[in-house]
Amino acid sequence: MDNNMKKRWISLYVENQVGVLSKISGLFSGKCYNLDSLTVGTTEDPTVSRMTIATVSDDETFEQIKKQLNRMVEVIKVIDFTDVFVRMKEILYIKVLKCTPQDKVEIFQIAETFKAKVIDYGKDSLLVEFVQTATKNDAVVKLMKEEFKSIEVVRGGSVGIESISMMER
Repeated sequence: MDNNMKKRWISLYVENQVGVLSKISGLFSGKCYNLDSLTVGTTEDPTVSRMTIATVSDDETFEQIKKQLNRMVEVIKVIDFTDVFVRMKEILYIKVLKCTPQDKVEIFQIAETFKAKVIDYGKDSLLVEFVQTATKNDAVVKLMKEEFKSIEVVRGGSVGIESISMMER
């Protein structure tokens, strides 16, 4: 792998219209660019959505991606988050199935350690919600896979906004 390959983040303001998500994801697939994560939601203006996109690429490819996005009529603004101070979080749900009573105690301890919430509880299962950086969520998934026999994982993509202070993601 090229040494210059690294994770890059883009935030887009786009027109909130049918087909815009498809066009943007189509741009990535059509050029064989991989999308690591894509999250989209409406902004304070209901006619505008904001997308947060993560991809792994080299500098030259990333510049091409930004230029191509800027040329799209539906794209209002492209913001490169790669080297900017950003607040960025991802939601992660982990359902642990076939829990013993000791497993449940351990899950509550893990949840407390990672500032997570146990949001649903059954006779032999627990559902835990994590809202943290993708890197921390990677670590949690790895830990939970090692510790428990049967888990189910659902992740949302990361969302980010430029930081007001100089704190990093």
